[in-house]
Amino acid sequence: MDIRAMLAGLAFGLMWSSAFTSARMIVAEAPPLTALSLRFLVSGVIGIAIAYALGQRARLSAAQWRATVIFGLCQNALYLGLNFIAMQTVEASLASIVASTMPLWVALVGVSFFGQTVRPIGWIGLIAGIAGAALIMGTRVQAGADPFGLLLCAVGVASLSAATLSVRVASGGGNRLMVVGLQMMVGSIALLPFAMIYEFPTLNVTLTPRLTLAFLYTTLIPGLLATLVWFWLVERIGAVRAATFHFLNPFFGVAIAALLLGETIGPLDIVGVAIIAAGILAVQLSKEAPQTEKRPA
Repeated sequence: MDIRAMLAGLAFGLMWSSAFTSARMIVAEAPPLTALSLRFLVSGVIGIAIAYALGQRARLSAAQWRATVIFGLCQNALYLGLNFIAMQTVEASLASIVASTMPLWVALVGVSFFGQTVRPIGWIGLIAGIAGAALIMGTRVQAGADPFGLLLCAVGVASLSAATLSVRVASGGGNRLMVVGLQMMVGSIALLPFAMIYEFPTLNVTLTPRLTLAFLYTTLIPGLLATLVWFWLVERIGAVRAATFHFLNPFFGVAIAALLLGETIGPLDIVGVAIIAAGILAVQLSKEAPQTEKRPA
């Protein structure tokens, strides 16, 4: 793995993990579904406009359209929608820890339903990662964390896992930036009716500097830039090697929330984060081919 890929992987981890802190800032001052639907609308328009300027068109195969819609619904509407609602009562660090277990669930689904094989180190990683997540969640609930909000985060990460399994099909025929923009538009359209029903009647938002900056940051950095970096990374080093950078997400998510929001991190949180990170790394390393990993076409 060359230095550019390593730096890109670190940048992706930082951007992805920081989204929880900026989302926590947003939902403290604005209705979550309204803010998220607007964020996807802005990101989608920008992404589609740039893609069009680069010569990409929305000429997708039937399989790509299906995967794009599934991705937009599962990742944007369900995963992020549930997380934005949950983060009204759940700390950003806890939400980021729950979300960081996604590679573990993707591996488990792959074994259970798609006949994928996992070496012994991978099974150890799966068990360790899930145990680390259970340790943190149990400790936080005992300390007063909202169980319903935590449940929403858990359902959200299940939706994110489904979205991850569909992304290969969605981006497999080129037009990747166009696909990114389209799946964001799917998320915006899917969330808008719920925002109109539950939030519009009492909508009253003051655009403070903190809310404005958090919204712009979330829209442009984790929303667009992190996605593009991820696609570039997968192209350069392959999906399996790229996914190893997910093991940094628990550390980054907790550290950023503590630094910017002043969230308290306990000793068991640190232990649990280390266990989850080690589990994710073990699972991803277990997928490495003995000699050379083939890059996806």
